[in-house]
Amino acid sequence: MPLKTQRSRRTIRLPENLVKVLKEHRAEQAAERLAAGSAWNNPHGLVFTTHIGTAIEPENLYRHFRAVCEAAGIRRVRLHDLRHTCATILLAQGVDTRTIMEILGHSTIVLTMNTYAHVLPEHQATALDKLEKALGGLA
Repeated sequence: MPLKTQRSRRTIRLPENLVKVLKEHRAEQAAERLAAGSAWNNPHGLVFTTHIGTAIEPENLYRHFRAVCEAAGIRRVRLHDLRHTCATILLAQGVDTRTIMEILGHSTIVLTMNTYAHVLPEHQATALDKLEKALGGLA
């Protein structure tokens, strides 16, 4: 399948808990492949497929994602919003912007910071508290 940009093909390290889940998924997919027999159709080596190996229709994927969000008590968001969430969480954890840019596959830090990294209200308050402390509590 064609990629959006040259930077779309990159190697990133995955968290161990995600690697574990992906290995479990691969085992489940292998069982689906055996059950599907000659009907299995996954020429591109897709990781997430239907039970016969074909690409998941976008609307079906989104319907499933909405159900997962609802079951978890999370407000309805678009799948793409997970990129914003990732960038914001990494930023809140103190990850440097260059690393966030690389993880998201952006060509510039400006794109990452202007589009994806959102300032959480509690972090803004913490920053202003630090500013006040640095200024010696002058009012």
